[in-house]
Amino acid sequence: MNNILTEYSSWYIIICLIVGLGYAFLLYQKKSPWSKRVNWFLFGVRFFFVALICILLLGPYTKQVINYYEKPAFVFAMDNSQSIPLVSDSTIIEESFNKLNNLASKLREKEYEVEILTLNNTEEIAQFGEIEFNSRNTDLSRLLKNIQTQYENKNLAEVILFSDGIYNQGISPEFSPYNMNISTIGIGDTMPQIDVNLKTVYSNKIAYLGNKFPLIAEVLNTGFGGKKAVVILQQKGKELERKVIEFSSDNGIQNVDFLVEAKEEGMQHYVVRVIPLEGEFTNENNVKNVYIDVLDSKEKILLLAAAPHPDIKAIRSIVEKNKNYDFQIYIPGLTPNTDNSFKIDEKYDLVIFHQVPNLRRVGNNLLQEFKKRRVATWFIVGNQTDINFFNSNNQVVSIITSGRQTDKVTPDYNNGFNKFTFDNEKKAVLAKSPPVTVPFGNFELSGTSEVILYQKVGSIVTNKPMLVVKEQEGLKSAVLLGEGIWQWKLQEFANNNNNEAFDDMVSKLIQYLSTKEDKRKFRVYPSSDEFFDSETVFFETEVYNNIYEKIYGQKVDLQITNEEGETMNYNYVNNNTSFRYAVNNLSQGIYKYRASTVLEGKTEVSSGEFTVKKMEIEAINTTANFNLLKNLASQTNGDFYNAQEIDQLEARLLEKEIPDIIHTQEEFKEILNVKWLIVLLLALATLEWVLRKVKGAY
Repeated sequence: MNNILTEYSSWYIIICLIVGLGYAFLLYQKKSPWSKRVNWFLFGVRFFFVALICILLLGPYTKQVINYYEKPAFVFAMDNSQSIPLVSDSTIIEESFNKLNNLASKLREKEYEVEILTLNNTEEIAQFGEIEFNSRNTDLSRLLKNIQTQYENKNLAEVILFSDGIYNQGISPEFSPYNMNISTIGIGDTMPQIDVNLKTVYSNKIAYLGNKFPLIAEVLNTGFGGKKAVVILQQKGKELERKVIEFSSDNGIQNVDFLVEAKEEGMQHYVVRVIPLEGEFTNENNVKNVYIDVLDSKEKILLLAAAPHPDIKAIRSIVEKNKNYDFQIYIPGLTPNTDNSFKIDEKYDLVIFHQVPNLRRVGNNLLQEFKKRRVATWFIVGNQTDINFFNSNNQVVSIITSGRQTDKVTPDYNNGFNKFTFDNEKKAVLAKSPPVTVPFGNFELSGTSEVILYQKVGSIVTNKPMLVVKEQEGLKSAVLLGEGIWQWKLQEFANNNNNEAFDDMVSKLIQYLSTKEDKRKFRVYPSSDEFFDSETVFFETEVYNNIYEKIYGQKVDLQITNEEGETMNYNYVNNNTSFRYAVNNLSQGIYKYRASTVLEGKTEVSSGEFTVKKMEIEAINTTANFNLLKNLASQTNGDFYNAQEIDQLEARLLEKEIPDIIHTQEEFKEILNVKWLIVLLLALATLEWVLRKVKGAY
């Protein structure tokens, strides 16, 4: 339907007609050399020509209402996970696909739209036989949500979900709201299969060289009550240990414990395997791969004290809980000389000076030695501290005092400190700590020193520091201006039956001081230490100039070597801030990488390790869950069918007449764009000119 509209009032059209009529009247009212009949004809041509031009000057346009029809659409949501072939006979799968192909053809004959979607949905699928069961996880909720989004406001007649009802990622599709009808087709066996399933292996991700660490295998048995099974632990094809377990019932979980010694540094690959029993449903779930990072890089911490003190034991109890630390205590003249005792040439990451420098000069020479080595330090000031020597040998805080007067103060946490976080609850616990002894006087912070704890006298928080840290040219230092923090630990335990606040404060301080800043100009590292073999391995790249500004356009050579010693070579250019280099199709195993680039004529190298694990979750559960499919169909006004009842689904869908949806669209078009109007105007002007010339007028 077309309507002619204009931006102006319709009364302007009458004015246009009057203009055309007046123009023609003025031109053809006089006596002419042609007949009266020809004069009236020319009058009409001129009237129509001028009136039409005036009307076109009003900018008229047409409104056209267009209706088009959207055919109903049927979407087949196909679960193409690896569990389908495990729980279903191949013959049943093939028969089901033949029936579904027949149903899809008949729906297309009725001019319905048919689309086939899978879990990974990477390629368009025309026939069900093209589907490959290669998805290593099952997220039915995401599949259905994607369909709902894709067909929003479209004529979606029905979704048919073909699945075994087993999901292992995302939420259950039963708990998601859907505004579409979903019918479900169940395939697989709902009866538990006779099987031995190595469900999981529990272990720490990190172990330390020379230590022993546990591996706990969890074995699930279905139908093998009274039978025995052998569980073996392997590394590099060599059997490390084997254990025999006996299943006491037909259903149950049994733990198998291994204690493994970390003999090699680096990422280690262990395999836990249950030797298959006769009659098992599948052997796919009898093996688990475990990756342990064995470290020989404990941070060495030395506590150098002038004399025994309860503070030392309080600190020691915290540090020795962390297996990342190698902790030593040295009290000159008292520490016995053993193999594990203090050695002056040892490389330490942090040295804690408890009342050193000392009035009796105990440990002063060692302080001077560590100062030359630029080691991170933590000074604990007490009654026996030599204040003058302390002031000249630390760059954190200066103590201005006369005599040896002391004061009793409690801690108050500085909320403006942000080098590490500390919970509000723990701040409140710390505020209730008993007073410690601090030097009485004034304190001057140097440079960029930051206060963690202020001194609190009674209920008044002063601006005097109690605990201060500073970082200068990559070297970190801390000063605790007081002794007696062991009382904080005892008081907290008395009040709360734990030492969480005290332990957290001290451990975070030590971690902050002992952690070194990475000052390398070239860094390449994977986005994670662990990947599944279905994932893309992304490498992050950071390149810096001499003032540590990020630079781009560097050519990077990357070598990745697998456990068999095979090397793959890649090269790329880091070209923007969000750039990440992607490597695909890596199989499971431990990989070492080495990246290099040239900066100012010098080759810079960055290296490391990462692991790729096999995605094995599809073999964990092999029992079809038809209840989930029935509930989903019931909640969305659909029906449930098993794989043998597809004919019933076909009959229901084909007998139902589903109307098209009519969509209406308005289309506006300017009349000036209509070509035949321009042709008409030219024809009228030409016709008038030719007649006037033929009849003898100009």
